[in-house]
Amino acid sequence: MIRTTLLYLLLGTASLAVAGQTLPESAKVGQFYAGCQAYTFKAFDLMTAFEKIAACGGKTVEFFPGHLISKDDPKSKFDHNTTAEQRAPVKAKLKELGLTPVGYGVVRLLNNEAECRKIFDFCKDMGVGVVVSEPAEDAFDLIEKLVKEYDIKMAIHNHPKKPLDRSYRYWDPEYVLSMVKDRDPRMGSCADIGHWVRSGVKPTDAIKILKGRIFDSHIKDLDAFGVREAKDMIWGTGQSDIPAVLNLFAEQGFYGPLDAEWEKDWETSQPDVTKCLEFVKNFKPTTTK
Repeated sequence: MIRTTLLYLLLGTASLAVAGQTLPESAKVGQFYAGCQAYTFKAFDLMTAFEKIAACGGKTVEFFPGHLISKDDPKSKFDHNTTAEQRAPVKAKLKELGLTPVGYGVVRLLNNEAECRKIFDFCKDMGVGVVVSEPAEDAFDLIEKLVKEYDIKMAIHNHPKKPLDRSYRYWDPEYVLSMVKDRDPRMGSCADIGHWVRSGVKPTDAIKILKGRIFDSHIKDLDAFGVREAKDMIWGTGQSDIPAVLNLFAEQGFYGPLDAEWEKDWETSQPDVTKCLEFVKNFKPTTTK
């Protein structure tokens, strides 16, 4: 048992090191690197969102493009177009709160090198190791070039299946794997657990399909399976089977980042997000190996 646990810990470290970003022990919540996708607190300005993530017990942050730096200035959006001057106080606030930036997205990657470089330059400057995207299908050669050059991962995010848009296929883990399996190992998946549930995909099935290519995960536990309008529940109480998800992640050597992404009660969700992160903190992975 001890040898098996050590093996999984080593595999987890190796997985995190693929992109050159080694996450600190201070970014752990229990045995996983965990925090929030800042979209959870989109109702608040960026600095307040950071404070709420820290207050919930989160240790990591995934930025989303367009988060207002100040509610008093609707043009003060935090994204890859920000200046060094705008980023400086953000870096200082993260340091003050002991938060580790881990991802940026969901951001569109088009077959446009100048625009893509802006995104990768931003991530490099902010110390972010994963670009989370639903990229244009003709952009993969360019993306592969950039992940090699910057040593930063690209993780394909999955939104729910779109019944009226059959061209949207990133909801399907088999399709995501087909797009990256013959590419650089830094090209993979941002596993959105809740959106798989909404799409009628069992999360553990999807995780098995994408083994070794999951670099980031948006965690949601929902009240219904296969229902697009399903709502968030405290982790461990809904239809996502979060214990099985976390056990399988551990078996595969993936220990995060796990991003809590709570998408209801936008102004009053802090107690619920806290309970979700407490679930992770207290969770002890068990394996069948």
